[in-house]
Amino acid sequence: MSAEVIAPAGTGIPRDVRMALTALVVGAAAAVLDTTIVAIALQSLVTDLHSSVGQIQWVSTGYLLALAVVIPVTGWAQRRFGGKRLWLGALTVFLLGSVLSACAWNAGSLIAFRVFQGLGAGIVFPLMMTLAMQSAAAFGGSRSRIMATMSMPVALGPILGPVLGGVILNWLDWRWLFLINVPIVAVALWMAVKYLPADRPTPAAVRDSRSGLDGLGLVLVAPALVGLLLGLSNVHKDGGFGRTDAWGPVLAGVVLLIAFVVHALRVNAALVDVRLLGKRGVASSSMLLFLTGFCIYGAMFLLPLYWQNLRGFSVLEAALLLIPQGVGSLLSRTLAGRLTDTIGTRAVAVTGFALIAITTVPFALADAGTSRWWLEGVLLLRGLGLGAVLIPVMSVAYVGLEGPQVADASMITRVAQQVGGSFGTAIVAVVLQSALASGPAEGFRQAFWWTVGFTVLAAVLSFALPAKAETRN
Repeated sequence: MSAEVIAPAGTGIPRDVRMALTALVVGAAAAVLDTTIVAIALQSLVTDLHSSVGQIQWVSTGYLLALAVVIPVTGWAQRRFGGKRLWLGALTVFLLGSVLSACAWNAGSLIAFRVFQGLGAGIVFPLMMTLAMQSAAAFGGSRSRIMATMSMPVALGPILGPVLGGVILNWLDWRWLFLINVPIVAVALWMAVKYLPADRPTPAAVRDSRSGLDGLGLVLVAPALVGLLLGLSNVHKDGGFGRTDAWGPVLAGVVLLIAFVVHALRVNAALVDVRLLGKRGVASSSMLLFLTGFCIYGAMFLLPLYWQNLRGFSVLEAALLLIPQGVGSLLSRTLAGRLTDTIGTRAVAVTGFALIAITTVPFALADAGTSRWWLEGVLLLRGLGLGAVLIPVMSVAYVGLEGPQVADASMITRVAQQVGGSFGTAIVAVVLQSALASGPAEGFRQAFWWTVGFTVLAAVLSFALPAKAETRN
C-alpha cells in the first residue's frame, strides 16, 4: 500500500507521518478482516473438523471475547511499554495465532488458537487510533483527514471480509483464511519497525502512578465485557433473549460494568478514565458508534442471508454481491474527511446516517423477485453513507483531549462499537427468527425495517454532535 493512499500530495501531512499511518493501516487491516472473514466458513469447518455447529461457533465467539478482554489494558500497556513496542508485540501475537490456527488439528485446538489470536487483535485497533491521533497532534494535522485513513479498515472489514472468505473457500482450503494474514502482517511488521517513531517510556513515566495496573478495575471490566458479548452471541438461538445463557451473562455483565464505573469514579488511576464520558465529544461518539452496530454489523448479518436464503445465490455469489457496498465506502472516505473539516461533524453524520437509512428501505420492501441490479445500485449508495458516518463520529471523540486521555477515548469508543455490533446483530437475529414463521420474505422485511429504525435514531442523535468541531490539533 502506497503512502499516497494515506494522504495525497498537497494535504500537508509530512512524509514520515504518512508512512507511519500507512504502517498502522496495513497492520490493522488483517486484524479487522479476521473478525468477519471466518464467519462465512463455519459450515466448512463443521464438515472438515467433524464437529458440531454449536462447538464451531466458538471459533468466532472465542476470538471476539478475547479481543474484548484486552481492549481495556491497552492504555496501561502503552504507557508501560511504549506504543511502538506494544504495536509490534500485538502484531506478533496475532501473526503467531494465525499460523497456529492454520495448523489446528481439531475444533478444540482451533478455538484455543483463535483465542490467542484475538488477544493480539484486541490491542491493535484501539492502539492504532491512539497512535494516529498522537501523530496528528505532533504536526497539527486535521483529525478528520487522519480519521478518513484510519477508519478504512473499520469500514471495509465487515464488507470485504465475507467477500474474501467466499473467494478463498471456493478455490482453497479453509486454512488459507488464516495463512492469508502472514504476508500482510509481515509487511506491517517491517513497516512498523522502519516508520513508527520510537516512544519508549522514560523511567519516570514507568514509575508514575498512571503506569500502575488497576487490578480491581481489570477484574471488573474484563468479565463484564465477556458477559455482555457472550450473552448477546447466544441470542440468535431458539428462545432469543429468554434463554438463560443469553440474559444471564448480559445481566452479570451489566452489573459488573456498573461496578467498574463506580470504582473508576472513585480512584485517580482507573484502568479506563470513564470521566471522559462527561465530555460531549466522547459521549456522543460512543453513543453513535454503539448504534452503528445496527448499520454495519446488523445489516451485514442480514445481507448475505438475504442473498442466499431468499434469492438462492451461493455463498461465493452472495459475497461478491456485497462488493458495491465496499466500493461506495471506499469512495466516500476522502470526501467525508474534507467535508467534516469544512461543514462540520454534525452535517456529515446526519447526512450519512440518513443516506444509510434511505438505502436500507429498498431491502425492507424487497422480495424474491426484486431486481438484483437495482439492489446492487442501492448497496453502492449505502456504502457511500457507511464510509461517511464513521469519520465525523470517530474524530469528534478526540476533540480537546491530550496525553493519556487519547488512549482512554480510543478504548471507550472501541468498546462501544464492539458491544454495539454484537447488540445490533442479536436484535436483528431475534427479529428475523421470530418473523420467519410468516415466511422468509416477511422475516427479512421486518429485520431490515428494524435496521432502518435504529439508523434513523442514529441520524436524530447525530444532532448532539458539535455543529463545527475543531478538527485540527
